[in-house]
Amino acid sequence: MKTIHLQQTLPQVFADRDNLTSDVWHQDVLFEKGKFYLIEAASGTGKSSLCSYLYGYRNDYQGIICFDGRNIRSLHKADWTHLHRQSLSILYQELRLFPELTAFENVLLKNRLTGHKKKKELLALFEALGIADRINTQVGRLSFGQQQRVAFIRSLCQPMDFILLDEPISHLDEANATIMAQLLTDEAGRQGAGVIVTSIGKHLEMNYHSILKL
Repeated sequence: MKTIHLQQTLPQVFADRDNLTSDVWHQDVLFEKGKFYLIEAASGTGKSSLCSYLYGYRNDYQGIICFDGRNIRSLHKADWTHLHRQSLSILYQELRLFPELTAFENVLLKNRLTGHKKKKELLALFEALGIADRINTQVGRLSFGQQQRVAFIRSLCQPMDFILLDEPISHLDEANATIMAQLLTDEAGRQGAGVIVTSIGKHLEMNYHSILKL
């Protein structure tokens, strides 16, 4: 997948708003593979909705969203399964980890589906993000910031054309945020992937090709 194209896209819940000002909603927006995008938003402006639309998790929007020119409303379950394994990764704001499993087990669930990373690569990511000593700890016993790092590692465990990250550093300190930004830049560079990051405040410090106001 080389492009994601939004054409007059708008959450249905916003349909009756007359004073909507946005660089994304009700606009013509093209996201290209290999480029980095930051979407700055205030709370309640639909940033998590946008990520859910692009990932195919929700479809309560007006307008059109296309992947390589194909309207995603025409995609079938098998198409989405292929996209989620080979082209499109996501880090949800709410993380969606399994609290009863360990940090490493949560990551392995994804990596076993894709076979994308070797064990030593996964361990190196845990080490780099300062949670190597939490690998065998149940996720439900970790802080939210530690859980964010686990979910981030999981999001890197697949081939990707685009990766979506919804407020990925809301609970991280500056040092860990900097490390995450470098790891993401490196992985996206290796795969030639596009990166779409949302933020309502602090954001990953990267060389963005475009900054959009939601």
